[in-house]
Amino acid sequence: MNSEIPPVGAYAVDTRTNRIGRVMDAGGPYVQLRPPTGGYEWDVPPEAVRAAGTLEELRARVRERNWHSGLP
Repeated sequence: MNSEIPPVGAYAVDTRTNRIGRVMDAGGPYVQLRPPTGGYEWDVPPEAVRAAGTLEELRARVRERNWHSGLP
């Protein structure tokens, strides 16, 4: 079981699907992640969340910045 949930605002990976998202809420029975390109949050059991690695976080940040600037 994963005992260390990344803090709100950090990037994390849903290990069930390998999707990366920003942690929006870590209270309650689930961790809520939001895709870097916006959209709906999804619920992940705490044991299926891990902190994003350096390369994963870099990719997510680039996608997020491109999305905010309107680039593909």
